[in-house]
Amino acid sequence: MSPTSPKAFPVSWDQFHRDCRALAWRLASAGPFEAIVCITRGGLVPAAIVARELDLRLIESVCIASYHDYKNQGELQVLKDIAPSIKAVGDGQGKGVLVVDDLTDTGKTAKIVRDMLPNAHFAAVYAKPAGRPMIDTFVTEVSQDTWIYFPWDMGLAYQAPIREGSAG
Repeated sequence: MSPTSPKAFPVSWDQFHRDCRALAWRLASAGPFEAIVCITRGGLVPAAIVARELDLRLIESVCIASYHDYKNQGELQVLKDIAPSIKAVGDGQGKGVLVVDDLTDTGKTAKIVRDMLPNAHFAAVYAKPAGRPMIDTFVTEVSQDTWIYFPWDMGLAYQAPIREGSAG
């Protein structure tokens, strides 16, 4: 899926904040959680919002490079592993750890992290059908061929009416 897709799903900062708070509401009864692991980079912003809402202060990141360009998801590479102190939380397999990302697309990134923390609770703000089986909680599902424009990826620009984009 690429940003030239006619199925564009632009998300404003306000909408993203509301969706992250909705995710926190859903997660409030799924805990208790002792720590959050955010999958970078997309998971950084939702993890901060969820951490505030759930009053969690132990926040870690796992850095995985996946989108090497906007058209193809390249080979996944772990750039920074989860700290041993976080891996040791709960049962040493992720129990009591909340893993947060902005989107589960194919589920490949979540699978890498799930292999690291198999008993963690996985949450994403948005989910596509191929990635849904890898997560436990999400807010909004979009079709696999939808391209989500996150607020940190956008600037102000003219948008053609939907009807103009579908003529053909």
